[in-house]
Amino acid sequence: MEKSARIYVAGHTGLVGSAITRRLRKEGYDNLILRDEKELDLRDQGAVAGFFRENRPEYVMIAAAKVGGIVANNSYPADFIYTNLMIQSNVIHHAYAAGVKRLLFLGSSCIYPKMAPQPIKEEYLLTGPLEPTNDAYAIAKIAGVKMCQSYNRQYGTQYVAAMPTNLYGPNDNFNLETSHVLPALLRKFHEAKLAGEQKVTVWGTGTPFREFIFVDDVAEACLFLMNLEGAAFDALLDDPKAPALVNVGTGVELTIRDLALTIKEIVGFTGDLVFDSTKPDGTPRKLTDVTKIHSLGWRHRMDLREGVAETYRWYLENRSSGSH
Repeated sequence: MEKSARIYVAGHTGLVGSAITRRLRKEGYDNLILRDEKELDLRDQGAVAGFFRENRPEYVMIAAAKVGGIVANNSYPADFIYTNLMIQSNVIHHAYAAGVKRLLFLGSSCIYPKMAPQPIKEEYLLTGPLEPTNDAYAIAKIAGVKMCQSYNRQYGTQYVAAMPTNLYGPNDNFNLETSHVLPALLRKFHEAKLAGEQKVTVWGTGTPFREFIFVDDVAEACLFLMNLEGAAFDALLDDPKAPALVNVGTGVELTIRDLALTIKEIVGFTGDLVFDSTKPDGTPRKLTDVTKIHSLGWRHRMDLREGVAETYRWYLENRSSGSH
C-alpha cells in the first residue's frame, strides 16, 4: 500500500480497528477514511453503497463486527448473526463494486469445528459441528470467508480472510456481561482487590486451553498481509486447501486456570480462586496452527505476561469511561 493510498478501516473505534489505525498512522499512512457507526451504519446497504461511491477507497480492512464472550453469544444469537452478515456482505460487495485493490476481512478462530484436530489448520474449516454457544457468530464469519473466496474466484479480486485467535489489549471491552474471558477476569480481579474480597469466581472448570494474542500484534499482521507481494501473496490466494484464509495467532496455549493465576498475580489480588463448574466451558481446546503465516514471514512479538500487564495499565488509566 502506498503511504498516500486511500485506506478505509471499518470499525476503527473497536479493539482491532483502533489498533490497526494506530499502526497505520505509526507507519506513515496519512490518508485514512474513518467513519464511526453513527456516521455510517454498515448494516444499511444503501448507505454503504453511497459511502463507497463517494469516497472510493483503494484498500479496505474490515474490523467492524458485533463481538462478545460466551454469555453475549449464547444470549443474543440473532443479533450476532444478523449484524455480522449485514456488515460484511455490504462492505465486501461494495468494495468490489468500487474497484478496491485489496481487502482484508477479519474473522475469528471460532469458525473452526468444536472438536477440530489440534492445532487447527485453515483447511479444517467446515469439517465438523461448531461450538453451540457461539455458532451464530461463527456461521456469519464463515460466510465472510466464503464471500472473500467467491469474489476472488469469480471476479479476480484480492481479498484475504485473516482469523485471529483470542484477542486482548488496549481499548478492549471490560463489560462483564459482554466481554471475553481475559478482560473480564482482569476487571473482576481488580474490583475484588479494591473491595477487599476473599475470593473471585471464574466460570467453568478452568481446564479448557486457550491461545491469546495481543491486539497490536494482530494489527501488525494485518498490515503485513495487505503489503504482501508477488509469489507469496499469489500462493496465499491460490492455496488449494484453504484459499485466501490465514490464521493469526501465537501457537502458544495455556489453561483458563493458568490465565486466571497470571492475571491474579499481575493485578495483585491475594484472595482465593474458585471455579464454578455449573457454568459452560465452551470449546475444550482451541489452538491455531500458524504455520502458514510463519511461512509468509510474520510472527507475533508480545508474550502473554507482558501483554496482560500493558492491558492492565491501560485499564487503570481508562476504566472510568463507558464499558471500561
